[in-house]
Amino acid sequence: MALTLVIGNKNYSSWSMRPWMALKGAGIPFDEVSIPLYTGDEDKQRILHYSPAGKVPVLVDGSITVWDSLAIIEYLAERFPDKGIWPADVAARAKARSISAEMHSGFVPLRNECSMNIHRPPFKRALSADAQANVARIEQIWIECRRQYASQGPYLFGRISAADAMYAPVIHRFRTYGVTVTGEAADYVDTMQRDLAFAAWTEAALEETLVIERFEND
Repeated sequence: MALTLVIGNKNYSSWSMRPWMALKGAGIPFDEVSIPLYTGDEDKQRILHYSPAGKVPVLVDGSITVWDSLAIIEYLAERFPDKGIWPADVAARAKARSISAEMHSGFVPLRNECSMNIHRPPFKRALSADAQANVARIEQIWIECRRQYASQGPYLFGRISAADAMYAPVIHRFRTYGVTVTGEAADYVDTMQRDLAFAAWTEAALEETLVIERFEND
């Protein structure tokens, strides 16, 4: 039985993008169910059909239901241990999990000031000091990983992993709001923008027509 991933709008739903990228990066086949967010009670009930949490993403694997992006990624790593969802090396895996958990629980100012909105024309936004500190920390993470694992490939830990999936929406946030990074961090942005799965998600997001005003008005 194929896995089913329930996601929200590709244009807005950064949390949906993360397990979607992890599945694609690992080459795991799955069916996709897309439910628009913030469109009324009917769609809310559709989400509740899959998860009592009432939020996306949700992974359905037969009788097993997993929700929350990082929980889904961890489940996939256990379910498909040969797919390299986390780096094979113990030290690399520990660091990948740490920076992924940091993304999962942190960077709140950046999230609040730069929501994911792929179809919005790029413009440079003035960020608060806290959001600028978030940007600096993300750039530091990318540079450290690329310097340490560059010999193994172009992603954060050489080959693509769950860590790249967790940071993928940030690439879009930086582009939309005119955030620039330099050196190895800029090279990493280029790598992600050339990634086939990243490009496929972006293309599908740009084809969506639903506009959610709460994410369009500054």
